[in-house]
Amino acid sequence: MRKMYLFFSHQLTSSQYQEAKEKWGVEEFVSLPPHLQKLFSEVPPEIEDLSEYIRPFISFILETYKKEDLILLQGEYGIVYKLVNISKSIGIIPIYSTTVRKIVEKKVKGKVVKVSEFSHVLFRRY
Repeated sequence: MRKMYLFFSHQLTSSQYQEAKEKWGVEEFVSLPPHLQKLFSEVPPEIEDLSEYIRPFISFILETYKKEDLILLQGEYGIVYKLVNISKSIGIIPIYSTTVRKIVEKKVKGKVVKVSEFSHVLFRRY
């Protein structure tokens, strides 16, 4: 049973679920526990070396992964870079979501407001 670990700050869209299941063979989606999600979503910018900071994420992965599982990694660049490398070294496939952006202009109370709408296109391997 292939799993997809979700290391990002959003909820999967229906098209992302569908692609993960149909194209990648994912049968189980593994979200970060709340305390790890908070750490992943709020990385302090003043930390110079992330080696200690990422240890809980590495432990979480190592406790449950199987070779050829997927890990969706999108977030703070330093953590993503380190986790991509670690994932590859243990046989997990790191991926990210590509999107198309549509800019919509709306008039709101006499002002023009630009809203960016993002739509999932596909998952791509790192």
